[in-house]
Amino acid sequence: MIVHGPGFFDLQVNGFAGVDFNDPAVTPGDVRRAADALRTTGVTRFLATLITGPLDDFARCARAILDAGHPAIAGVHMEGPYINPNDGPRGAHRKAHVLPALLGDFLRRQDAAGGRVRLVTLAPEVPGAIPLIEALVRTGIRVAIGHSAATPAQVRDAIRAGATLSTHLGNGCSNLLPRHPNLVWEQLAADELTACLIADGHHLPPATFKAMIRAKTPARAVLVSDAIAAAGCAPGRYRLGGVSVVLDHAGRVTEPGAGHFAGSALTLDAAVANAVRFAGIPVAEAMAMASTRAAAAVGLEPRGRIIADWNPDALVLTLRSVNADGPG
Repeated sequence: MIVHGPGFFDLQVNGFAGVDFNDPAVTPGDVRRAADALRTTGVTRFLATLITGPLDDFARCARAILDAGHPAIAGVHMEGPYINPNDGPRGAHRKAHVLPALLGDFLRRQDAAGGRVRLVTLAPEVPGAIPLIEALVRTGIRVAIGHSAATPAQVRDAIRAGATLSTHLGNGCSNLLPRHPNLVWEQLAADELTACLIADGHHLPPATFKAMIRAKTPARAVLVSDAIAAAGCAPGRYRLGGVSVVLDHAGRVTEPGAGHFAGSALTLDAAVANAVRFAGIPVAEAMAMASTRAAAAVGLEPRGRIIADWNPDALVLTLRSVNADGPG
């Protein structure tokens, strides 16, 4: 059957097709090449994601992203540096560059990004987080909870301050959590939070993904890739900022010897098919989670249209055409 809808909107893209947005040596041409490659997967708008790192590196990367001038780039997602510094919730982010949540630091990064930061992921328990959330929300910037070891009470504090999203829910937290209560259950139960989910079968096993969709409903969940330079490439060694990572033949991206994920090699067209396969939702719902609902979560609109073949027996989505021009 033929399905169609607005172009996909990915809230979390660290890189693609061999290009690492977090490499200070990245060029505008590199960024344009990655954005063009993303379009072949149905992504017509995305937030270029810059993870925890020094201000100077952030500024160089942000400048390359802005100078690329690509219409698919809807802004910047700052994932860190205001995250939990401990092993586990910190993930692949470098501990040396983790900071308290300081408004002054954010303003310097926002200035370096030409005012294009649209989403900030932080940990509610970090010193200064709640006042920073309030300041960001007043200026229209969306805030997501992530890379955190927050207590349920701290999650609620962040929601009251204006946080509205959960970054890659079920990941970016300790491997060992209290059975209940814990920050995952608290975010699942919070109707105020839209859950960003990585539907690659690795970050969330299929049963976990299905249970999360049942808890949040598709109306309060969006699909993200968390793609890094390895996405769209063959297995091998890649970089995420200053971190060496490996894409294996099963599609997992990990930091060798560290035991945690380091982004993903997922594409959103595959994520849509996986969402149907894992959770049994209609393909139209899964496509909305990757387009209109993702865009709305940061106050934007999708762009362009996609036409695809959907095989309801094999549960495979095959893109026919991607038009990146015009409103979604």
